[in-house]
Amino acid sequence: MTDSLHPFTDGLARGQLRYQQCEDCGAPQTLSRLACTACGSQRLAWREASGRGTVLAASVVSRAPSDAFRPLVPYTLVLVELAEGPRVVGHALPGTGIGDRVQAGTFAHERRNLLRFAPAA
Repeated sequence: MTDSLHPFTDGLARGQLRYQQCEDCGAPQTLSRLACTACGSQRLAWREASGRGTVLAASVVSRAPSDAFRPLVPYTLVLVELAEGPRVVGHALPGTGIGDRVQAGTFAHERRNLLRFAPAA
């Protein structure tokens, strides 16, 4: 792991989508962990994802979970399986649905960058 507060969100701040990968078995994981969920190894490294993926699930949020997200309502959240294997949840453009090929990007909200997917070119 790096010295940053959180490599995933630090990556988003720079427009990068990151994930952890086990250096022993190669298994990817998106949550910051101390050990690999597949083999238990503690040899983990952060990698930059291509951002390409496929939508596995989609939902339109009509009621904001907090005041901070109220200006975004309605918004679409998607579960995306990245080309590298891990799955992540992020915002998506309206109309994005299951099976769509997408590309990750970011957008600024409340002084931080959030993950947003758009149709892949």
